[in-house]
Amino acid sequence: MIIENILKELKFKAVRSSGAGGQHVNKVSSKIELIFDLQNSSGFTEEEKELLYKNLTSRLTKENLLLLNCDESRSQHKNKEIIIKRFIQIITNGLKVPKKRKATKPSKSSIQKRLDKKKKQAYKKALRNKPEM
Repeated sequence: MIIENILKELKFKAVRSSGAGGQHVNKVSSKIELIFDLQNSSGFTEEEKELLYKNLTSRLTKENLLLLNCDESRSQHKNKEIIIKRFIQIITNGLKVPKKRKATKPSKSSIQKRLDKKKKQAYKKALRNKPEM
């Protein structure tokens, strides 16, 4: 992953923010939309792309575009910084390979404790029954 190449491939779009804010919101386009085309990116190897497709499936559109929005700040530049940081975080998390689970079996003492507990519980329940005549 070459971050410099990836950042050059990002497309930004400034849009008017929604919600309350009065005149400022109505005349300033401070919301930033980030668009990243994963399929045509040259910053990733094919293996990395496959891993990202697998891990970011829910975030990608049908055209394999990653869309992010940010309207946290009133400043367009600050929103752009925030969205770039968020994008890098999402990509780095998407490239993480989960550890393989090692199969283990319970120890003899834990098995014995479980069986003793079961016997004790069964005995307690048996005492609740009506006595036989």
